[in-house]
Amino acid sequence: MDRHPIGDLTEVTLSKIKEMVDVNTIVGDPITTPDGIMLIPVSKVTFGFGSGGSDFPKTEKPAFGGGNGAGVKIDPVGFLCITDGVVKMITITSPASSTIDRLVEQVPDILDRIDQFIDKHKKQ
Repeated sequence: MDRHPIGDLTEVTLSKIKEMVDVNTIVGDPITTPDGIMLIPVSKVTFGFGSGGSDFPKTEKPAFGGGNGAGVKIDPVGFLCITDGVVKMITITSPASSTIDRLVEQVPDILDRIDQFIDKHKKQ
C-alpha cells in the first residue's frame, strides 16, 4: 500500500517539534552560584498539533492538498534549589497582591531561617 502524503507532512512537523523541545527544555542545566547553591530551572511545556488534507480525483499526477501546524509554549515554573544536600522547590508565581499574600509567601523562608538559627546555636 502506498504511503499517504499526510503521513510525510506529519512526520516532518513532529520531528521539528522534537528538535525544539526535549527533556532539557523542561529541566534545564544546573547553575551553581559562587556560594555553592545549585539552581536547576524547571519549565512547563505545552504544545498543540493539527493536520489535515484532501485528496482529489486522480489525473496523471496524484493530486493532494494538505497542511500541518504546531505551536509550543514554554512557561518557567521555578527552580530546584540544592543547598548542602537539601532540595527545595522555589516556584515562580505572579506577584502577591496584598500584604497578607506576601507574608504567607515568606512563611517557609522564615521557618527555614529559624531552623538554621536554632541549629547554629545548638552546635555552639
